[in-house]
Amino acid sequence: MLNFDIQNHKPLREMVYEELKLQILTGAIIPGTRMMEVELADEMGVSRTPIREAIRKLEKEGLVTIEPRKGAYASMISTEDMVEILEVRQDLEGLAAYFAADRMQPAQLEELKTVSEHYNEAVTSGSMEDMIKYDTRFHRIIVDSCHNKILVQMIEQLQELVLRFRYIYYDNFKRAENMPEEHAAILGAIEKNSPDEAREAADVHIDRLKKLVIEEGVQQRHV
Repeated sequence: MLNFDIQNHKPLREMVYEELKLQILTGAIIPGTRMMEVELADEMGVSRTPIREAIRKLEKEGLVTIEPRKGAYASMISTEDMVEILEVRQDLEGLAAYFAADRMQPAQLEELKTVSEHYNEAVTSGSMEDMIKYDTRFHRIIVDSCHNKILVQMIEQLQELVLRFRYIYYDNFKRAENMPEEHAAILGAIEKNSPDEAREAADVHIDRLKKLVIEEGVQQRHV
């Protein structure tokens, strides 16, 4: 059931939309799951109207697929979908790393080091939630420190898709095995103020993931 915080002044339909969106992005609602209005309304303690409105909005964003006479389903993710987003991410985040190597502030560099350490600890312990949390933060610090508003805006448009993909590829722990080494290469290049090396390290990082996705495909759980 939704937590109706009295300090939250958002319209109910917006709260329902954000909750359903979060569940799809994080895999709480598994790709292919049928979005049953009655069941979702009961679970969230709301009427069917905001559920229906949220589903229609999520369809426009590609997170829900509505099939005539069959109903609404959380959209599946194909290998092609993941490869396409990684191709774009590879170029944009490589450029961000290039700029970050020259423009990152000392406080941001220290935070990047700390986050990298936390990520490595998460890999060692096998905590998927922490791996996703610190992987996301690691790349976010680099993007923020590039100090290019246009580039930041372009990358932000990819973030929700990237988050959903992270929950899929981290579901197979093999995909995280080389991440600490790859993060260390990016971090080391930025610390040395070497833009070209930082861009190359970021490019290798995403390219390896892309190749792994192509080789293994997208392993999705089924309902």
